[in-house]
Amino acid sequence: MFISVAVVLGATLGTVSGALTLCGLSLLCRNCKKGRLERGDSVDPEKAKASILHTLTQFSVQKSTEPIQPQTLLKFPKIYRPKPSVTSPEVINYSENTNTTEKPLAEPDCCSQETEGDEVFALPRQDSADDTPCTVEQLSSMTTSSSVLHPKLHFSLRLHSQNRELHITIIEAENITVEAGCEGYVSGCVSVSGEQKYSQTAVRKLATRVQWGEVLVFVLPNNCSKEGTDGMEGEVGLTLHSCDRFSRNTTLGTMRFKLADVGMMSDADCWVDLQPPKQLEVTSSAGELLLSLSYLPAANRLGVVVMKARGLQSDKLKDNIDLSVKLTLKHQSTKLKKKQTRRVKHKINPVWNEMMMLELPRELLTKSSLDLEVLNQTSPGTLLPLGCCLLGLHASGTGLQHWQQMLDNPRKQVAMWHPLYA
Repeated sequence: MFISVAVVLGATLGTVSGALTLCGLSLLCRNCKKGRLERGDSVDPEKAKASILHTLTQFSVQKSTEPIQPQTLLKFPKIYRPKPSVTSPEVINYSENTNTTEKPLAEPDCCSQETEGDEVFALPRQDSADDTPCTVEQLSSMTTSSSVLHPKLHFSLRLHSQNRELHITIIEAENITVEAGCEGYVSGCVSVSGEQKYSQTAVRKLATRVQWGEVLVFVLPNNCSKEGTDGMEGEVGLTLHSCDRFSRNTTLGTMRFKLADVGMMSDADCWVDLQPPKQLEVTSSAGELLLSLSYLPAANRLGVVVMKARGLQSDKLKDNIDLSVKLTLKHQSTKLKKKQTRRVKHKINPVWNEMMMLELPRELLTKSSLDLEVLNQTSPGTLLPLGCCLLGLHASGTGLQHWQQMLDNPRKQVAMWHPLYA
């Protein structure tokens, strides 16, 4: 009994002592490791084994204030091109023989091709009849030798002798060169026995080719015989006009023929090259005046907006610039109303933008006209006229066209430039 108790106690004590010994050894090992880390004893990186928790490679990071430029990942391969083989001893290498202070100015050859990274050589030209000219020289020679294309008008004539009417059918026009957004129309004029009768087509957008297909009807005087227009003294004119977004009319071309030749041209399609306008008409102008017209049938009122002027004769504006516009409404030869705009000083291209309302019954429109005159006040009480223009059905040119467009478009503002004549 006592022996079994002693054996149990001995086994228990042995087990406890072994556990205490293991705990002491583990604590001793941990203390040794901590002491090494504090002393800075580093393990040899060559003999140490790689571990997940222990990083063997140490990185040194240095701060820098310089901007970091991204590096290109793709590099384009260098294209090797064959260099020109030169066998002539007269070749001059400008990269070696030129002076650094003075750079010679060499004319570029339009037929040569330059490659990056290659040396540039200049070969002396030799005059020979076999050399072919460059492309640019060929194009320049072609443009100078070729003639300018004028607009062409396609129309037909038909004479109705019984009704004494001349019908001109405007079919189309070609070779029109204008800016984008411009519009245009064709106007006709028949002059017989001192009387002029006008008619025009609708306004369409201009392009290289424009089709109208409209008929202009002109009533001939009573002295026209039923057999035809042979022996009659008169003239027929057709003009192609363009108007841009600023409502300025420009004559692109015109053609004229005698009234006696209508019988020969009747019932036939005609293609005619329109001749450009003469420069004398432009130089004789004393400037231009921009006006806007509108008629209100319900109120029997005519609205005239005097907008601005340009191109006035500068030789008459040396001493003083004090410009205004005088407007006179006439019925036949009777003056109905007079108005004048405010004065604009010290501006050779004045801007008024002033609207005037005039009472005018609708039945008087066909026989009424507007007379506008640009005045310069050189001294108190002294007005010097610079130019004038006339608008109405009895006028000609832009004055007739503007008045006709106003009648065709009631309650709408129609603006147009008018030349001033001294």
